[in-house]
Amino acid sequence: MIEYRTPAEIEQMRPAGRFVAEVLTALRERADVGVNLLELDELAHQMITDRGAVSCYIDYHPSFGASPFGKVLCTSVNDAVLHGLPHDYVLADGDLVSLDFAVAVDGWVSDSAITVAVGVPRVQDLKLIATTEAALVAGIEAAQPGAKIGDISFAIARVASHAGYKINTDFGGHGVGRTMHGDPHVPNDGRRGRGLPLKPGLVIAIEPWFLETTDKIYTDADGWTLRSRDGSRGAHSEHTIAITPDGPLVLTAP
Repeated sequence: MIEYRTPAEIEQMRPAGRFVAEVLTALRERADVGVNLLELDELAHQMITDRGAVSCYIDYHPSFGASPFGKVLCTSVNDAVLHGLPHDYVLADGDLVSLDFAVAVDGWVSDSAITVAVGVPRVQDLKLIATTEAALVAGIEAAQPGAKIGDISFAIARVASHAGYKINTDFGGHGVGRTMHGDPHVPNDGRRGRGLPLKPGLVIAIEPWFLETTDKIYTDADGWTLRSRDGSRGAHSEHTIAITPDGPLVLTAP
């Protein structure tokens, strides 16, 4: 079911967005050579506790997950691109790590993701990160009242195509509100002018993610982490936005 939020409710969602942005900023600063993925998860967990927030991940168990997630942060390294389960891995020079984080504050959820190049970055990785970020900006700019979901999807896909990346549509953006994942689905490829009309009060997460040389993925033995079929690297960018009469409002902006 698609739900629309009042202006007052959107204001109530702002603290969750600000907190998600704060945590991702801290994680970006911590993600460095020699840092264990479990340390990043611990940092996010401590910030959640200090804030009195509620993790959207730790008990999350959708049909595609092997078990409850058990951590508060997704850490997807190199050929992993989504749902990376934090484990005992120490970041090395040249690694690429995507950090995806969602919590509820006072009952309202926000969801956002960034990708960080660790140590000395590869040129190809910087291009991949820049493309997902540019696609996110394009998708947000297309999220105008009176437009359609397909306009967002088309804008994202055009950026990817111009950069030479293929697109997987198995996972994409989604509605956000009292829960992390709701309707509508926001694919990263679509036809302009098609799909759900964007009305004020709609709150969605827009999240382009691309792999360097493929659009095929598989699930790691941990039952969660999604990896590229050919071993190429992935990047992921995401914001939670609200459609307002004046245009898109980014709730998870730093």
